[in-house]
Amino acid sequence: MQVPLQITTRGIPRSPALEAGIREKAAKLEEFHPRITSCHVAVEEYGKHQHQGRGFTVRIDLRVPGREIAVTRDHNEDVFVALRDAFDSAKRQLEEVVREKRGDVKTHEMRRT
Repeated sequence: MQVPLQITTRGIPRSPALEAGIREKAAKLEEFHPRITSCHVAVEEYGKHQHQGRGFTVRIDLRVPGREIAVTRDHNEDVFVALRDAFDSAKRQLEEVVREKRGDVKTHEMRRT
């Protein structure tokens, strides 16, 4: 990455386990697209309700040359599940960018009638 990984937490204390998980998953994204220029991960806890429990939102903002990718995932009770789902979605989107760049994605010509 050209810009160092940025990690932001809101409503939850920073934990070494959470930060290590984010760094590990962000490093794996570079396997799918080596020219990631920046990555910002925000983890937020919402709804500390007694009956509904805790919820977490993970937002990932990635930039690659010519494209910006934004992913948001919510999960009740487990921040690591929300983190996994968000990074899986980002990985799929990066794979799609690579396919488009290689020309593997078919484009349909518009037919004139």
